[in-house]
Amino acid sequence: MTRDHLAGGAVDLAPWLLGKILAHGSRAGRIVEVEAYGGAFDPASHAYRGRTARNQTMFEQAGHLYVYFTYGMHWCANVVAGPEGVGEAVLIRALSPIRGLAEMRGLRLAAGSDRDLCNGPAKLCQALGVTGSLDGADLITGDRVIRLVDDGTSPPHRPGNGPRVGITKAVDRPWRWWVADDRNVSGRGSRLGSPVGEAFGGHHPANGPCTQGAGKK
Repeated sequence: MTRDHLAGGAVDLAPWLLGKILAHGSRAGRIVEVEAYGGAFDPASHAYRGRTARNQTMFEQAGHLYVYFTYGMHWCANVVAGPEGVGEAVLIRALSPIRGLAEMRGLRLAAGSDRDLCNGPAKLCQALGVTGSLDGADLITGDRVIRLVDDGTSPPHRPGNGPRVGITKAVDRPWRWWVADDRNVSGRGSRLGSPVGEAFGGHHPANGPCTQGAGKK
């Protein structure tokens, strides 16, 4: 993975991230659900009203990790997208666990099955041990032992596509994508929206508590 791979806008980057791997130390999962947040032109984005102490990382170079706390109990992880200073990011909503499952189970004692380990944005952060201490980490260099990895797995040609979850503004924008046949997609994710064409799955040079909704800052 290089920074250039992530330099496009969040809406282009989000479906391209499906199939990539988020790894933290000995734990890793394949990205199967994402949401795009478009900065200054997206009322649902944390960056909509400009730079603050909380959202500073969103304005860094593409490839940094934006981690924020919501509902007083949950961490959420986002991949910063686009040029530096733009404030766009992609929320990681679900992972398919591929490494370190025993450790994940120890961190996710409430999980009833392995499907419940990472099938939501707060769950995946708990399973990977992602907290506010990782906000601003560089996913390209492996800063703080967290890294975004491309192992050659292509995004799906026809990902699921539909509206974002849990927001109150810009609710009509279909900026949520998921791997349609993956059991780790959050909540009712596979039934929200419909598959789309190859342009979404290949273009680039559910239910859970985490969104970037304006009401959840």
